[in-house]
Amino acid sequence: MPSPEPGAQVESNQGSAQPASPGSNASPEASPAWLTPGCAVQLLQRPSYLKTADPMPMLRPADLVNLAEVGEVVALRPLGTVAVRFRRGTFLIDGALLRRPPGEATAG
Repeated sequence: MPSPEPGAQVESNQGSAQPASPGSNASPEASPAWLTPGCAVQLLQRPSYLKTADPMPMLRPADLVNLAEVGEVVALRPLGTVAVRFRRGTFLIDGALLRRPPGEATAG
């Protein structure tokens, strides 16, 4: 039995190697590029719960953080998760749920 040409097989593998993900322009493991430790952020929308950034994390109610409250990025974690310090604690939040506060100058 003849084997398929290597060029044809590579082309078919390239098309299936990168599944399309709607609304995603980067790796799902990456945080947005503008997120850096020390930058100010606000929540875009309230998550269903908040996970503390303690060594032994706990789930806390989402109403501990007001949507207008400004927090500070403490650390970037794997899978696009960001540790953010708010007035009532430091929480692990998905980077997609964060935005720059209005009026903050864009750096870099």
